Amino acid sequence: MPWNNQGGGGPWGGGGNKGGGQNPWGQRPSGGGGGGNTPPDFDEMIRKGQERLKRLFPGGGGYKGFVLIGIAVIGLWLLTGFYRVQPGEQGVTLLFGKWVGTTGPGLNYFLPAPIGEVIKPNVERTNQIEVGYRGAGTVTSNGSRDVPEESLMLTGDQNIIDIDYVVQWRISDAGSYLFNVRDPENTIKLASESAIREVIGKTDLEEALTVGRVRVEEQTRTLLQEIMDGYESGIFIAEVKMQKVDPPRDVIDAFNDVQRARQDRDRSQNEALAYRNDIIPRAKGEAERQVLQARAYKDRVTKEAEGEAERFISIYDSFLTAKDVTTRRLYLETMQEVLSKSDKIIMEQNGAGNGVVPYLPLPEVQKRANAGGNN
Repeated sequence: MPWNNQGGGGPWGGGGNKGGGQNPWGQRPSGGGGGGNTPPDFDEMIRKGQERLKRLFPGGGGYKGFVLIGIAVIGLWLLTGFYRVQPGEQGVTLLFGKWVGTTGPGLNYFLPAPIGEVIKPNVERTNQIEVGYRGAGTVTSNGSRDVPEESLMLTGDQNIIDIDYVVQWRISDAGSYLFNVRDPENTIKLASESAIREVIGKTDLEEALTVGRVRVEEQTRTLLQEIMDGYESGIFIAEVKMQKVDPPRDVIDAFNDVQRARQDRDRSQNEALAYRNDIIPRAKGEAERQVLQARAYKDRVTKEAEGEAERFISIYDSFLTAKDVTTRRLYLETMQEVLSKSDKIIMEQNGAGNGVVPYLPLPEVQKRANAGGNN
């Protein structure tokens, strides 16, 4: 036993104790040498405790000691109000559970619990919400589970389109995020469905499937941000990214056939356009060349005619001045031009001799020599 009971008495010491049957508080049981159970003296215990406490403080002042202890406890409690906000976080301070302020990164101070509280959400982490599908499962070809009630929507030309997309968002104001919206993720998902259905409702199917995807994403992000700002949610929408844009699964094969036919049509149109772009410039170049040649011929003929007219007028003026001289000169020039291009045989004028003057055909010799040199 803890009290080293060696006799037959109880824990308060029986008649068999050699030490006189003392109890755990060092007291002997009253009433002679009997072995009855005696309860502890609590008054004595409190008195001894007060005496020990007085010995801990100078002068033995119990009241001052309690005050010092209280001050020390309060000081330690106040020191717990220092807190550090890490980079990428915002500190949201609460006074009795009410949001009273927001602090930035660094060492800060606020009243400690239970009066004050600090919540430090990460405002730089990019969160992502999947709409129209879920990443788990293997129902679709890309390993995700389709959610038709979220992905099917009506286009502006009364067609049904199946769109899966993700919304990436961050916290811009931690206080508004924590206290103005009860369920931020579900709110963003529902608001994004409303925004994209509004945008798709103004867009034709063909445009949404092809060239209009970027415009749909940007308009949806802008409209969703306006909705979240209207809620004062403290949320920044970073991006809305469409993952899959297809017709409904039941008609996708027929739609693909139509798309292939359109691609063949576009290919034929592009080939025809390329042929046109090749032929038309060459035809235009040939037409321009002929026009330039005609203009050059016109200018040449005009200049030659003007030159001939000028020469005729000059000759006519000379003829008026000296008719005999001009007539003889014209005769000689004409004969020179005619005779220079013909073979000549010179005859005696008076018919003497054999009637033929010996003639050396130097022009013919020259022509033959030139011909032989060319060969």
